[in-house]
Amino acid sequence: MSGRLGLVLRRPLRPLVRLRGLLGPDAAGARQSLTALALSTLTSLAAGAALGAITGTLERLPGLLVMVPASIGMRGNIFGALGSRLSTAIHTGTFGLSRRVDTVVGQNVLASAVLTVVTAVALAVLAKTVAVALGLPETVSVLDLVVISVLGALLSSGVVLVFSLTLASGAVRYGWDLDNVNAPLVASIGDVVGLPSLWVASLVVGFGVVADIISLGLVVLTVVALVVSLRSPLALLVRILRESIPILFLAGLVSTLAGVAIEKRLTTFTALPALLVLLPGHLSTAGALGGVLANRLSSKIHLGVVQLTSLPGREARTDIIFVVVLAVPVFALNAAVADVAARLIGVASPGLWTLVAASLTGGLMAVAFSVLIAYYGTVAAVRLGLDPDTYGVPMVSSSIDLFGAFSLIFAIVALGIV
Repeated sequence: MSGRLGLVLRRPLRPLVRLRGLLGPDAAGARQSLTALALSTLTSLAAGAALGAITGTLERLPGLLVMVPASIGMRGNIFGALGSRLSTAIHTGTFGLSRRVDTVVGQNVLASAVLTVVTAVALAVLAKTVAVALGLPETVSVLDLVVISVLGALLSSGVVLVFSLTLASGAVRYGWDLDNVNAPLVASIGDVVGLPSLWVASLVVGFGVVADIISLGLVVLTVVALVVSLRSPLALLVRILRESIPILFLAGLVSTLAGVAIEKRLTTFTALPALLVLLPGHLSTAGALGGVLANRLSSKIHLGVVQLTSLPGREARTDIIFVVVLAVPVFALNAAVADVAARLIGVASPGLWTLVAASLTGGLMAVAFSVLIAYYGTVAAVRLGLDPDTYGVPMVSSSIDLFGAFSLIFAIVALGIV
C-alpha cells in the first residue's frame, strides 16, 4: 500500500521533471538566464522610453536612425564577445584581474577599446553610404555621423566595459555561469546607455566647423590607435583585432540595413510610439537568446564536451530547446514593459494584448532565426579555425538586428496594428 501511495505521489511530479529536463541539464542555469533576461527586459523600458522620447531628434537629423541599431548593437557585439572570451578564461582557469596590459584580461580590454573607436568610425561611413545608396533623402553629413558615432561609443563603452568586468568578477566569486548571463545583461546595458549617449553626442552637431574639426581629429586618432595596436608584440591583442574587425564590420553593415528598414517605416512606429518603445527590447531579447546559445556552445567546444555536426547532436539540442523555452515568457514580458513605459511617458499604444501578440509573433520568428545563426555560425567558425567566442555574439546580434526588425514589422502589418 505504501508503495502504491508513493507511486501516486510521484506521478504528479513527472511533468515537472520533464520540464526541468527540457530546460537543460542545469536548473541553476535556467534560473540565471531567466533572471538575466527579465532584468534585460526591465532595463529595455529605459532604452525604449529613450527611443520613443527622441523622435524629434531622429526627425531633425535624417539618417541618424539608420545608425542607431548598429551603434547600440555594436556595444553588445564587442563586449558580448569580450564576456564570452572571459567566460572561457574562467572555465579554463586563466582569468584574473590585473593592471598589467599583457595579461589575458588586459589584452582583451585593450582590444575592446580599440574596436570601439574603429567600429564607430566605420559605422558612420556605412550608415551614410547605405542611406545614400538606398535613396534616403537629405541625410546628415558623414562628418556629423562620425562625431555622433564616436563620441556616443566612447560615452557608452566606458560604462559597458566596467559592467562586463564586474560581471565576470561576480561570476568567479559567486559561482555563476557567465555564459548564461553575459549576453542578455551586456546587451541590455548597451541599449540603456547607448541611446542617451548618442543623443548627447548629437548635440555637438549644431556647432558647425568645430564639429567637423572634432570629427576629423577623432578619425586620425582612430587610425593611429589601430595601426599601433596591430603592430603590438601582444599576440592575443593582435589576434583578437584581426579576427574581430572583419566580423564586426559585416555585423555593422547588416545592422545598418536594419536601420534603413526601420527608417523607411518610421511613420509606422511614430504613429504608435509604443512600438518604438518595444523595438530595443525586441531586438535585444532575440539577440540575447541567440547569444546565450552561442556562448554555451563555444564554452563546451573549448572544454571538449560537445561535437558540432551538420545536424545538432543531443547536447546541442538541449541548449537549443533551453533558449526556445525561455523565449515565450520573456517576449510576453517585453510587451508588458513596453505598454507600461508608453503609458508612463504619455505616448500612444495599441494596447497590452495587441503588443503581446506582436511581440510573440515577431519574437518567436526572430528566435528561430537566431538559433540557426548561433549553431551554424559556430560550426562555420570552428571549421575555419577561428575562435567561436569572438564570432558567436556578433553574428547573432547583427543578424537579429536585421531579421528582428523585419519580423516585428511583419507582425505589425500581419496583425493590422497600423
